[in-house]
Amino acid sequence: MNRDVVLRRALMISAGFNLLAALLFAFPASFAGQFAGLPADVPLAYRAMTALFVLLFGAAYAWLAGQDVVDRVFVIFGAVAKTSAFVLILALWLAGAAGGKGVLIASGDVVLAAVFLWCVGGGRGMASTRDKATRLRS
Repeated sequence: MNRDVVLRRALMISAGFNLLAALLFAFPASFAGQFAGLPADVPLAYRAMTALFVLLFGAAYAWLAGQDVVDRVFVIFGAVAKTSAFVLILALWLAGAAGGKGVLIASGDVVLAAVFLWCVGGGRGMASTRDKATRLRS
């Protein structure tokens, strides 16, 4: 199995996942937002900022998937971010501040994080930031 192909597909799936999540956060009163268990009465400023950051991560995943060399550091950062989002929603659910559907939806993040880390473990076709800097100087 080619880890590079798997990683690029996982990055594109993450981009789509983030786009959908941004829409949920932007419009929590929508049917989909309510199905996900989001509170409907969130102030616009918080909805907009949350949706923006989630969307920016999605755009970064899509951009990275199209690069000739995938930056290992960013993939690890993405895995940490996705795992952190899942852990946060799980903790909120355990505290009674979020619904179980949110945990189920966010489980996609932790699966994608695991795929990211598995792919980075292979190492071929990826560069660290130091590798890129060396290539740019030569």
